[in-house]
Amino acid sequence: MSIERASKRRFCMAIVAFGLAGSSLLGIGPMTMAEGRTSLAPSQEATEQFKGTLRYKNPATGDKDPIAGADIAAADAVGNVVGNATTAEDGTWTMSVPGPGTYTVTLDVDSLPNGVGVSKDGAEELTKVLVSGQSAFLLFPLGPRARNATDSIGERAARLFAEGLNFGLIIAICAVGLSLIFGTTGLTNFGHGELVTFGALIAFFFNVTLGLHLLIAAPLAIICGGLFGGLLDLGLWRQLRKRGTSLVSAMIVSIGLALVLRNIFLFQFGGFNRKFAQYQVQPDGLGIGPVTISPKDLWSMGIAIAVLVGVALMLQLTRIGKAMRAVSDNRDLAEASGINVERVVLMVWCLGGALSALGGILLAVDEDLTFDMGYRLLLLMFAGVTLGGLGTAYGALIGSLVVGEFILLSTLVIKPELKTVGALVVLIVVLLVRPQGILGTKERVG
Repeated sequence: MSIERASKRRFCMAIVAFGLAGSSLLGIGPMTMAEGRTSLAPSQEATEQFKGTLRYKNPATGDKDPIAGADIAAADAVGNVVGNATTAEDGTWTMSVPGPGTYTVTLDVDSLPNGVGVSKDGAEELTKVLVSGQSAFLLFPLGPRARNATDSIGERAARLFAEGLNFGLIIAICAVGLSLIFGTTGLTNFGHGELVTFGALIAFFFNVTLGLHLLIAAPLAIICGGLFGGLLDLGLWRQLRKRGTSLVSAMIVSIGLALVLRNIFLFQFGGFNRKFAQYQVQPDGLGIGPVTISPKDLWSMGIAIAVLVGVALMLQLTRIGKAMRAVSDNRDLAEASGINVERVVLMVWCLGGALSALGGILLAVDEDLTFDMGYRLLLLMFAGVTLGGLGTAYGALIGSLVVGEFILLSTLVIKPELKTVGALVVLIVVLLVRPQGILGTKERVG
């Protein structure tokens, strides 16, 4: 059996084991710190409160009209309702709660005017942790009331297809780097998800902590992601290669590295969902039949497509891109022809880190930012890489798009909480029917 064939078999076996071991955790939200609230002494006045303003963009006039008479309630960590509020004529509302702790604040959508509801990018239920003396401003983005279950199957499928395309492109951005790393080094990197999280957290640091606009914070985070990937190769993976560490041992090291980084992220960032400072409230999006695509989703898909096309052109036309493909095809022959393999591998790690950081930023803009967001995306990246063909960047792109669409469209027949299980089903079916993937080639065994 050839070395390449054995390497790919180890990769497939490792991914199936990872998926089976983690399937019981699919759908479970991120870890949170111990919840609870501190009761106040009878003589102590509550100073913790929530507040906000409800406004809706009137499609006829284009003005932001205030929403009066909307009901909002807050529940504590055990589900007891501890506060109520109703919006005033100007749409403002204020609600005091008994003390510090974790609260779930819910907007009663039935109390909103006809045709008005929470937009796709918002939520009618928000969870917030209050510290002593804190007054938190909560935002419920409003838009046209979402269509309900009476919509036709075609309308629902069209909307899910658009969402799946955006999600698949995000997976592809992250999976291309994973595929290139496997192709050039043979490493099944279980720590790749943490590169995704790293990019999102660095962007959050620049954007929220330092106050830079996301358009400035994102490129800085992408650069940091590329540098972080290169440092990992120089400080860890190159040293292991020099010592002749086997691929199985290196894979186990990657699992340990992922655990270490994930817990560092949890310690520094916390176990709560966060958002970037910009692009949370979106104006009316582009309507195409039953599908409405928000501006940030349009930009996200445009950026992802432009970057993926750029990576493809780089692999085809540039000297370093051709060297990457040569090392991926046959490392020994590439080295014998004069290519500096270690330099190529270092560039692959930098490229993989930068692409992962970009994918993490796009995912955090589309969803909430959490310390384990990359880990939850890891199985989908593996499924996309395996489906498209191991070690090929183009295969990772096609496979990721198929996985993204399959996951979203599967909610037409299964519960949304189980949609990620579809990635594992795709992975198993592909390994049984076409082990080489969509763009992979058959190899002689023996």
